[in-house]
Amino acid sequence: MGFGLSDAIKVKMRQQLNPVIAEIKVFSPKYGDLLRGRDPLKLLKDYEKGDAAGISYITAREFRGNFSLLRKICKETNLPVLRKAFILDKSEIERTAEAEASAILLITRFLKDNTAEFVDYALEHGLETLVEAHNLNEIRIANETKTGMIGINNRDIAKLELDDGSVEVTERLCKFVKNDVVKVSESGIRSLEELNRALKVADAVLIGTALMLAENIEEKLKGFVGGGERD
Repeated sequence: MGFGLSDAIKVKMRQQLNPVIAEIKVFSPKYGDLLRGRDPLKLLKDYEKGDAAGISYITAREFRGNFSLLRKICKETNLPVLRKAFILDKSEIERTAEAEASAILLITRFLKDNTAEFVDYALEHGLETLVEAHNLNEIRIANETKTGMIGINNRDIAKLELDDGSVEVTERLCKFVKNDVVKVSESGIRSLEELNRALKVADAVLIGTALMLAENIEEKLKGFVGGGERD
């Protein structure tokens, strides 16, 4: 699949830049239509110019995702692409690989004891995995897999992001994530201050809503990528 998402994150870290996985998010259960008539492929170019480490796109119908748009995004960019979805069937891993995405999100909340099996299957199909956790028990599940990336969701996915989320979740849980993986703080990051707090304990952040709500997406992303200092 070419240059991987974890590699792209590590490159940004070596460059002393903040690794941001920028999400093309067309709808939020809380904020409604985030696309607001804009062309998602134009937003993709803004993310590229804004120096994103990678691109995230959510295909779940609850967020009005579209698998054909995932295919287009993967075709149009040289950046690694993460597919976010509520993956419950291995056939979706196969579809993701066929679309030439770089990585897939696997959520411990839903996969539970099957998480390791799904990680292995994704790796066999050339995909990196971002295994998501929101509490200590889910981190224990994630730690027992062969994933190269573990994400801490600052929001409760069971509430479909209707909660605001807090970087405090990352701050509290990140120390329990095993050391040989890339750690990603996901969701609920709205400001440079919150980003810097997350990156004191995590390696990268995933930001969607704050970018999609920005008047100038490229400028907003550049501020996140270049702002603050990494420890």
